[in-house]
Amino acid sequence: MSHPLPFDPIARAAQLWEERIGPSTTMAAVTGVMRVQQIIQSAVDSALKPHGLTFARYEALVLLTFARRSSLPMRVMGERLQLHPTSVTNIVDRLEKDGLVKRVPHPTDRRTTLVEITDDGRTRREEATEAVTAIDFGLTGLTDRQTEQLTELLTKVRKATGDFTD
Repeated sequence: MSHPLPFDPIARAAQLWEERIGPSTTMAAVTGVMRVQQIIQSAVDSALKPHGLTFARYEALVLLTFARRSSLPMRVMGERLQLHPTSVTNIVDRLEKDGLVKRVPHPTDRRTTLVEITDDGRTRREEATEAVTAIDFGLTGLTDRQTEQLTELLTKVRKATGDFTD
């Protein structure tokens, strides 16, 4: 944003909400989370764009880098990235087109196709990682402890909504 507002619009909205509708705590928190998501998304997109990646494609490359054999079945990728199979297919199609991954047959299950990161994919992932870590993934203004607390709080919300189980 080129010209910051001289006041916090979320705080102002919360005040008006409180006066006209009722308790504003949850509304203000959710509105703040949504705005921060926009800020972070913009920063991460800007950092990844020079590398020809979206965050979804970057996450897929990172996931494959973490895999023991640098490859995973598409179904497992979808589960770990929490994406619909169609989205995974689109991500893999684009990464494959760019030479960053390749599809290979599973050695023991003919029904399964593995996605394997290429050397170019590893290099691109490393360069993109340098870019996003240089901007702290767009999350600025917090101490390390505050960032840990934020992660803990968001994890509680994710767990409460059934995003995962322990």
